[in-house]
Amino acid sequence: MTHFHKISDTLRRATSVVVAVVTIVMSLTWSNTSAADMARPSFFHSREIRSTDISRFKKWNEALARYAAANEQGNAGSLHRWHAFLETIRTADKGHQLEAVNTFMNAQRYVTDDSLWGVNDYWASPSEFLSRSAGDCEDYAIAKYLSLKLLGWTDDELRIVAVKDLKLGIGHAVLVAFHNGRTLVLDNQSKQILEAERLNHYQPVYSINATSWWLHRRDTRA
Repeated sequence: MTHFHKISDTLRRATSVVVAVVTIVMSLTWSNTSAADMARPSFFHSREIRSTDISRFKKWNEALARYAAANEQGNAGSLHRWHAFLETIRTADKGHQLEAVNTFMNAQRYVTDDSLWGVNDYWASPSEFLSRSAGDCEDYAIAKYLSLKLLGWTDDELRIVAVKDLKLGIGHAVLVAFHNGRTLVLDNQSKQILEAERLNHYQPVYSINATSWWLHRRDTRA
């Protein structure tokens, strides 16, 4: 267990990763039978419904826009360090890429948004995250997602997932990668990459990538 698991009182109140999108999620529930029937089995013992309309996820889209702008400007600092690291694993197999990216990003410090940015919820781009060598859970997940995208992974293989941590009673975010028939979880709270089926304390609320998002509900049929 890493030091990230030592949750302070401030972190216990930092549930914004789930709360920030709760109005979107609640407006798209599947209370009717036909919608529930369309939901397909998913990870973390859930069922999911997919949508290609990610326009309402403002903080996610803003983070992607800042990432694109930083790339165009050719930031020589944090971007250079990040890209140099990625080049060292570009030809490695995908399993090694996952391990290396997870280790590299998890080496950054965990700091809440209100301490780092002065706001309750800020989704940082990788250059922002790495320039301060600090961020919170969604910042780790975003940096890992875009790292793997730059290494050639597709959106079909990757999702950022907002979950409720049922053990700690807080909101959290992780990256999920689909590889060799397995659903793998890259988590800033763990040095190891774990299979999603082994994690029973994460209840997914929604998952997202650059092309789609998925609404999750507990799979009561399981």
